[in-house]
Amino acid sequence: MANTFGVSGLRGEANLSLTPDLVFGFGRFLGHHIGRDCDHKVRAVIGRDTRKSSDMLEAAISAGLMASGCDVYLMHVTTTPSVSYITRAAGFDCGVMITASHNPYYDNGIKVISPDGEPMGDGIFSLFQGYAENGMQGIPYADRDHIGNCIDYESGREDYVKHLVSVPSVSLKGLRIGIDCANGASSSIAHKVFDSLDCEVMFVNDAPDGVNINARCGSAHPEVVRALVLENHLDAGFSLDGDADRCIAVDADGNEVNGDHFNLIYATYLKKRGRLSNNLVVGTVVSNMGLRKALEKEGIDFITTGVGEPLVRKCMVERGSIIGGEQCGHMVFAEHSTTGDGIVTTLKMLDVMAEEGRSLAELASPLTIYPQVQISLKVTDKKAASSDPAVVAVVNRITGELGTSGRVLMRHSDTESLIRIMVESEDISLCRRYADEIAAAVKDQGYLA
Repeated sequence: MANTFGVSGLRGEANLSLTPDLVFGFGRFLGHHIGRDCDHKVRAVIGRDTRKSSDMLEAAISAGLMASGCDVYLMHVTTTPSVSYITRAAGFDCGVMITASHNPYYDNGIKVISPDGEPMGDGIFSLFQGYAENGMQGIPYADRDHIGNCIDYESGREDYVKHLVSVPSVSLKGLRIGIDCANGASSSIAHKVFDSLDCEVMFVNDAPDGVNINARCGSAHPEVVRALVLENHLDAGFSLDGDADRCIAVDADGNEVNGDHFNLIYATYLKKRGRLSNNLVVGTVVSNMGLRKALEKEGIDFITTGVGEPLVRKCMVERGSIIGGEQCGHMVFAEHSTTGDGIVTTLKMLDVMAEEGRSLAELASPLTIYPQVQISLKVTDKKAASSDPAVVAVVNRITGELGTSGRVLMRHSDTESLIRIMVESEDISLCRRYADEIAAAVKDQGYLA
């Protein structure tokens, strides 16, 4: 994973592109940058996931922040949404999460969270890039009593657990579920939460060793929790990713239930109770066509954004929606969180199941998933490839042939030289044929790298 200054923060392979020196420098920059607008000593809260390099990078960014005069509060191993929650709830000036989310253990990253619990966005990293390339000129070291302190803050994690336990509105007694923790940051937190509730839980992949995070488990591998559910005749299973900000589920029969299902299930639940703010659900351009059609049947409005949870959250705030998310399982339940939270997603689905007395399969059944075929192509010029007249002509022809029974989506990656082709229709063979035709057009125009 090449190092990136972008919307997801600093990212890269630990000790290659993402070094302690770079992270220390970013800590110095961050503390200085935030401190300029504060009339008090800056307080930063830090969490990390379970990958081997997270200890090292926690020490590096903590040192950098303290060198710029910030007091650092360490939550230690915890989830990304917990840092977002605590940053806002406890009035910190910023939060930092050390994680590479669903990536392999050897990758890592730095996410920065604003005082309102939202990601700070790409501006902070672009600004740091300028300082880093200029030898950090203009960023002084704190001296004497201005040097920052380091405070153990495990109590912040406990406050977050209490928050999670308060999420269900009814008793979950009688439900039997499985949870795959991806050997990640949720491994201890999920145990504490569900030990406080009445449902019966079987855990898997909850023994992190520094290198097994996301390794053939978690939200990218729902087959693991599917096997657990089927073998033990559980009511449902939920798979989290390494930092627990996304969730993919399976029902009692092992059928996958993803973010599109979650959007429909919770939106219809809220609408029945007169609580669906602005009668609106937010998804993304890759949300399945079946979701739009199912919401239309329920009389619920649906709008889409570009891909990425930050775009979903931004749209939710602007349009006054309290439910939104991505097909991949990044869900925002605005009543409980400002960010995607896989444990909150799990609890909300269990809440609906318990209150309505219906299985997850029943709740998800109104959504008919249209087949999707997606192809990613590495190209020499992603913008030119996606706007080439010959390629656009093929896309337009196929769009016309599909009519209302399908659609074509072609977009380019924000961080790599890739274009992504998606074709969706009722016929999987048609999806494959049309996706291959578009890919062939890109190749014929000489854009493949």
